Amino acid sequence: MAKKVVATLKKEGGVKYAKIIKAVKSPLTGAYTFKEEIILQDDVMSALKG
Repeated sequence: MAKKVVATLKKEGGVKYAKIIKAVKSPLTGAYTFKEEIILQDDVMSALKG
């Protein structure tokens, strides 16, 4: 399934997207979970900052 997502993110002539995976630490247990987002490639730096 991951290959299909990557293939659709690289279509020619369309809007360019990027998939971001962040590690988020739980305040209760201290365990890390992963949050995935698909956003426009132009917004990558602003999404990683905040």
